[in-house]
Amino acid sequence: MNLSDLHPPAGQTQKRKRIGRGPGSGWGKTSGRGEKGQKSRAGYSRKRGFEGGQMPLVRRVPKRGFHNPFRKEYAIVNLSRLDKLEGNAFTPEVLIEKGAVKALKSGVKILGNGEITRAVEVTAHRFTASARAKIEAAGGKATLIEAS
Repeated sequence: MNLSDLHPPAGQTQKRKRIGRGPGSGWGKTSGRGEKGQKSRAGYSRKRGFEGGQMPLVRRVPKRGFHNPFRKEYAIVNLSRLDKLEGNAFTPEVLIEKGAVKALKSGVKILGNGEITRAVEVTAHRFTASARAKIEAAGGKATLIEAS
C-alpha cells in the first residue's frame, strides 16, 4: 500500500458550490438569495436572537427568581475525601494537585461529611463547624485563609 493509493470514501468529498456563474448552474441571477428584501442585500447581518420583528423568545418567556451577580461558589471537599488522600498537610494547591478539587472558583470549603482518622493540617477559605470540630478532635489543625 502506498500513500498515493489513499483516497476518501465515496461521497465524502463534494465540489464547492460556485454561486453566481450563470443560469445553467442553477445558482445564477439572484445566487440563492431569493428576490428582494433585506436578506438579499450585500452586507446584511442579523442580530443574534432576531426573529423578523416578532418578540424574541428570550423576551417572551417569564423570568423567575433572583440571580445574585456577586454569588461566591466554593469548591467543596468532604472530610471523608481528605481521609482517603495521602499526606497530612492540605492547602488548596495540594487539593488541586491530588485531584480532590478541579478548580478553585471562589475558594475551598471543607464540609464535615464523614470521619477523619488522623491528624491533618487543613488550610482552606471556609470550614463548617462540624468539619472544624472533627479535624481538631482528631488532633489536627484547621487554618482559615483570609479573604483579600
